Amino acid sequence: MAKIGIIGGSGLYSMPGFTGQEEVSVETPFGLPSDNFVVGQLEGQEVAFLARHGRGHRITPSELNFRANIYGMKTLGVERIISLSAVGSLKEEHRPTEFVIPDQFFDRTRGRVSTFFGEGLVAHVSFADPICPQLSDVVTAACGDAGVTGKQGGTYLCMEGPAFSTKAESNIYRSWGMDVIGMTNLQEAKLAREAEICYVTVAMVTDYDCWHPEHDAVEVTDIIRVLTQNAANAAKVVAEAVKRMPAERTCKCGSSLKHAIITDKALVPEPTKLKLEKIVGKYF
Repeated sequence: MAKIGIIGGSGLYSMPGFTGQEEVSVETPFGLPSDNFVVGQLEGQEVAFLARHGRGHRITPSELNFRANIYGMKTLGVERIISLSAVGSLKEEHRPTEFVIPDQFFDRTRGRVSTFFGEGLVAHVSFADPICPQLSDVVTAACGDAGVTGKQGGTYLCMEGPAFSTKAESNIYRSWGMDVIGMTNLQEAKLAREAEICYVTVAMVTDYDCWHPEHDAVEVTDIIRVLTQNAANAAKVVAEAVKRMPAERTCKCGSSLKHAIITDKALVPEPTKLKLEKIVGKYF
């Protein structure tokens, strides 16, 4: 069992520093996660790592089985998730190789499944503040410890992809005040909240998107060069964050379903209760 989960984004398909690691295959009611989990010790704590796009980067953002990934973390006992994500910058102040720890999301995806609920069970979690404040503070401090520029706060715009933005889109997003743009983290954050798991995004800036006069087109080859440096910095930040992790959670993430389930519990179908046992079991 591991109480800390790490989701590695583009360029981060393993986690340096793990000891005693083993691969764990987890089956979920929602299908298979992106890859096997790698569970081991990091800075004296049990940690579970998952490569979001699979090792070798085989899964597009739209194809990701977000429910299986988060349910798998829950199955392993994870209470906190640090999610690492490659992003484009929508502001001059967020430079490539710097990290942003956003506190808000804006959804520009289309039709992605981002809830565990349905099939006779309805719940509405609070999502006004989608990032765990305690975990955000830990990661921000860890950036300082690791010597990495980490800026706390800002909005992550989650787009569908897999193509990058047009200039018109990029400039509209900038006019809205968005900070960074990516393709994956909103659904993770929603599902983590439903699973009562603390969640934080470490948005690793790779480029200025296409709005910048010196970056009129985003090329994958350019991004990969920055990804390599970001991956090394991410490993240092994660290690420092794990080292700093408080023993107890002081946030409200662990009880986010307490007042969220609206369905009369006597009417919830038994198959649905069994399917979501790890998510809602303590409330039935």
